[in-house]
Order: sequence, then C-alpha cells, then structure tokens
Amino acid sequence: MCMWEVVEERRTQMMRVLSEGADSAEQWAEIEQAASRLQSGGLVAFPTETVYGLGACAWNAEAIRQVFVCKGRPADNPLIVHLSHPSEISLFAAEIPASAVRLIDAFWPGPLTLILPKKPEVLDILTGGLDSVALRMPAHPVALALIEAAGPLVAPSANRSGRPSPTHPAHVRHDLGPEVMVIGHTPCAYGLESTVLDLTATPAILCRPGHLGAQQLSAVLGEPVVSMTSTLDGHAPRSPGMKYTHYSPSAEVRWADASVQPPSRTLWLVHSSVPTAVSEDIAVVDYAGEFARMARELYDRFRQADLEGRPAVWIEPLPLPPHDGVIAALFNRITKAIG
Repeated sequence: MCMWEVVEERRTQMMRVLSEGADSAEQWAEIEQAASRLQSGGLVAFPTETVYGLGACAWNAEAIRQVFVCKGRPADNPLIVHLSHPSEISLFAAEIPASAVRLIDAFWPGPLTLILPKKPEVLDILTGGLDSVALRMPAHPVALALIEAAGPLVAPSANRSGRPSPTHPAHVRHDLGPEVMVIGHTPCAYGLESTVLDLTATPAILCRPGHLGAQQLSAVLGEPVVSMTSTLDGHAPRSPGMKYTHYSPSAEVRWADASVQPPSRTLWLVHSSVPTAVSEDIAVVDYAGEFARMARELYDRFRQADLEGRPAVWIEPLPLPPHDGVIAALFNRITKAIG
C-alpha cells in the first residue's frame, strides 16, 4: 500500500460516523462554528478518544498563551499538537524516522503521541523551549473533522491544571466555565491520556503510559522500549504528565489497606475483592477485574468524590508489576494523583 493508505482508510471510516449520523447537519454546523473561533485565535474544548482537549491554533502564540492562562498550566510543560492526517507531521517535525512510520501505520488514528525532532519554525511556547515536538492524530470523528477544518491544534486536557482530566463535557464546564466553547456531547471512550513515546532517544522512551503499552510498541518497532523512571528535578519535562502532580481531586487519594477501616464517607474502588463489614456511608465500586472500565471511569470517580463531599478515595492496589498497557496507565495516574 502507499504511505499512509491504511491510516487514511481508518480515518475515513471514523469520519463516516459524522456523515451518517441522525444529527449530522447540526454536528457539522457546530464544527464549522468552532473552527471559525479557533482560526480567530479563540479556544474550543473538544472530545477525543482519551479525554477532552482544550484546542488552540498550533501556529498562534497568543492563543497558545491563553491555553496556559486558562488552565493555570506551568509554562515549561510542553503541549501535544493534534493532527488530522499524517502528512501534517512534516509541518512540525524535522524528520520522520522509519520507526515513526511503522508506529503510525499500526496505531494512528489512536491514543499514541510521538515525540520527534522539531523544525525551527515550531513555536517555543508550544514545546516548552525543547528541541522536540509531540504529535498525535486522535481517533475521534469530531476531533478529526475539527482539526481538518481549523488546522493543527494544541490540545491539552480541558481542565484546570492538576485536576482530574475531563472525560465528559460537564467536567469541562465545571472547571473552565461557560466562556469556553465545548463541542461534542458524549463521554470519552478510554478515559486516560495518550501513550507518549520519545523517538528522539535510542532506544525509544515511554514517557507516559496509556492504553497502548510498551509490549505493543516494541512488537511493532522490533526493539525494546524503555520506560521513563528517572526524576526530572531541574530538567524540563519531555512530555506532559511527567513533572508535576496531576489528576488530583480535592479528596485524598491513597492505596487501600485492607486491614484498616477507611474514614467515614470514603469512596472505595476495588477490582478483585469487595470489602466486607464496612460502614453504610462508605461507597464501594467493584470493577471485578475490568481494568479498561476502571480506567474509563477513574477521573469521573475522582470528581464524584468531590461533588459528594467525600474526604478520601481509597483504591485497591493493582496487580503486581510488571505493569503494561492499561494497568500501567492506571498505576501512573493514581500514583500522580496521590502525589
């Protein structure tokens, strides 16, 4: 097949969902309105398969600056550029290695962000002053249509920095208020942010785990992938989610100790065994080994705890390492929320 033909086929199938939907005309009108706002320097929150993103034009420094202001995001935390087609990579990346081509053919559109050497014209505010740029192509028809209409977008999670990422439009409105336009009206399919892989290093470094795990990436690359384990004290993060406390509700998040009774009104998330003899005001959610569902609902559960005024979220420890895929991603997000 020609380069990107498989990716284009997947993309076309996703876009067909919009064209054939019962409310197709309304959705396209909303997308056109949002694209116009973005091209004028405004911000728009939109759904992806992972979480809702806060979009701004990737070539507009002032619009990107407003993203940082709106989120309260540290300036050295780089942003991910969202594309509508792999051909747009060459606008931002100085080179596209064969490893990137293999991964794109296998996983785009999808929850995989690739870090590549950047071109000089890429805005420093976008990359946190790094010599690399993070790129991904989301697997969501609304996101793809919006990016196609407006051009490549930066799109960090559409929430206040440090808070649980938004997986539903109501989360965006709660955090950012009515001033930010929100399009798309459904929950996100995966619920955790994309896997981030740094291809500027040899071997490639898994900077942030997601639904795509190291084993899946290694199988396509034909070589090992190294997980980021070192601290970043004094160094700029190569990827979002590496340096700062993230994903935290106001409630205290901690790993559960089965031998200790949790505080009154705790929200308790379990996956293998339901606690017995707990007080009636403790809410227990049993995922029964369904880690993908647990991942999809994690941030919503964090927000639920805050809305219900619960003091703590206890989580049953995950299966023992080595973690990979969704369990590794859950471990990463929960550990970050604990701080």
